[in-house]
This record gives sequence, structure tokens and C-alpha cells, in this order.
Amino acid sequence: MELLRHIILLAMVLLLGACSGRSSNAFRDQNMDFGVIQNVAVMPMANHTREQSAGDRVRDVLFNKLLYTGGLYAVPLGEVKRGTMRAATADATAPSPEEVVKLAGILKVDAIITGAVKEYGEVRSGNAVANVISVSVQMLETQTGRIIWSASSTKGGVGFSDRLLGGGGDPMNVITEKAIDEILDKLFI
Repeated sequence: MELLRHIILLAMVLLLGACSGRSSNAFRDQNMDFGVIQNVAVMPMANHTREQSAGDRVRDVLFNKLLYTGGLYAVPLGEVKRGTMRAATADATAPSPEEVVKLAGILKVDAIITGAVKEYGEVRSGNAVANVISVSVQMLETQTGRIIWSASSTKGGVGFSDRLLGGGGDPMNVITEKAIDEILDKLFI
């Protein structure tokens, strides 16, 4: 009887944890008024994968999804590139706080978005192969260059049905869009 009660209690805890709406892989500065942010610059993504174009692909999806939401205006990527050259940014994927402030003045933006692609491409498990992406994104406010929002997402991978039936999972563009959608959902809560 005691064992049954512990099992039921454990099941309830797991169920409540699975149903909670807040995600633990997101940070949002409670002191920041996100309503004042209208224009953003999406910087090049750091690429920690073997796929050379992963950072550019994910950045393009993020840029287009931001424009699609209509919640924020994203400065065109060519202007961001010219701005980083004008500001003499040492590493456009990870600008220093001083460089963020300088870039904001050049690009006339309220925030700068940076990020990193940690996984991108095929993953194997036994005979099954599927695509996977893992990406993290940060928003920096432009007066001090500090992080005001951060989120990450991992999508894809080899699931139970892939192992059982030998499926290949979703295409890379589909899981990339799902990951970016999940990240933006954490921004626009």
C-alpha cells in the first residue's frame, strides 16, 4: 500500500511538471520593458557544428520569422553587416557591451540579437538516422549591452518510432523552423 502511494505521488509530480507552461530554458529580465523594443539587429550566429552554413541558415530563418510576426522590425542583414564593419566589431557573433552600444547608434536599433548553433544535421542511433538542431539566442539591450532575454531550443533527433520503424525524422528546414518558433514563443509571452 505504501509503495502504491509513492508511485501515485511520483506520477502526479511528473504529470504536473510536464503540464507546466513555463520553460526552464529561457531567461527574461523582469526589470525590462520589452514594449519599447521596436527595431532589432540579428547578428551572425556562432556556428559550433560541422555544417559550415548552419549559422547562416538559422539566422535567415530567425530573421524571416521575426519579420513575419510583425512584433519587431529586423534591420536588413546587409545593413547589419555594413554596421559591424563601420563599428569595427571584432567578432560579430559575440559583440562586447561597448560594441553593442556603438552598433546600436549606427544601426538605430533598440536591441541586438546574437546566438549560437550547437547542433545541426544528422544524428544516428543504431540503424536510425534523423535530423537535429540545437540553438540558443540572446537579446542585448543597447544602452548597456547587457542580456535582457535568452532562450534555447533543441528539435528533431531519433525518436522511438524512428528506431522502431527506421524513419528518417523531419527535414532540416522543418525542425529549424520549429526550433525558431519555440524560441520566439518564449520572447513573445
